[in-house]
Amino acid sequence: MKLRYTIPVLAAAAALTLTGCVTNTEGPERETTDTSGIKVDEAAAALLPEDIKKSGEIIIGTDASYPPNEYKDSNGEIVGWGVDLANAVVAKLGVKPKWEEAGFDTIIPSIQGGKMDMGSSSFTDNPERQKTVDFVNFYEAGVLWAAPIGETVDPNDACGLKVAVQAGTFQHTDELPAKSEACVAAGKKAIEIMPFEGQAEATNAVVLGQAQAFSADSPVTLSAIAAQKDKIEAAGESFDVAPYGYALPKDSELTKAIQAALQSLMDDGTYLEILTKAGVEDGAIDKATINAGA
Repeated sequence: MKLRYTIPVLAAAAALTLTGCVTNTEGPERETTDTSGIKVDEAAAALLPEDIKKSGEIIIGTDASYPPNEYKDSNGEIVGWGVDLANAVVAKLGVKPKWEEAGFDTIIPSIQGGKMDMGSSSFTDNPERQKTVDFVNFYEAGVLWAAPIGETVDPNDACGLKVAVQAGTFQHTDELPAKSEACVAAGKKAIEIMPFEGQAEATNAVVLGQAQAFSADSPVTLSAIAAQKDKIEAAGESFDVAPYGYALPKDSELTKAIQAALQSLMDDGTYLEILTKAGVEDGAIDKATINAGA
């Protein structure tokens, strides 16, 4: 979730213009990965800070509104392949995850203030965020557009089109404004950017004909296409690939422990198994890095 700012009032107002729009954060029903059989990596566990060893848990913050990465199922449980992977990382360390749902923009401040140990919410690792937290990188995601089946939409030439996005995302604050400015500079019509509070609403804007396309992170777009395969399809290929990372306190021993645990999952095959089960293995990496975003 390439979010950087708080969700503006415009997002809620835009959502109200749709009829028949999904307004919850539920994603597709799925089985979560059982982490009970994961073998503890003693070397990684030894890197844990003493306070976490004592408590036996890692407090993880997430904004559960971004299927298939992190979202709520019909029972209100926080699920998703991102949740499965983070649970497996924690299991490698021999402690338990304690998930706390929070607004995306509050997670990093909560980590800085010591209220959360870790953020797992599809954070895009970039230099700006690296000033306040460290990232253990676990995936590479690009930007992917979707449009109604049969409609020709070029993400590189979308001047004059209505394009939906989840409010506050990279697509909303960076990608589309830059493309719209380029349109205006070339003497063409600006892109009409339509922000919505959740990805479900942005997807439905295209399904219902309110927007001509939407832009989101590639696994999110692919999940939306799978759910609406008779109505929408990918518009072009993924671009602007960047790493996702777990947000962690700056210069913390926990960062080293999480990196070691993730690498252990990569080495024993569990990491790729989780991604493949979710159908997002195209973004898999083979080395757990720290602050790889540039």
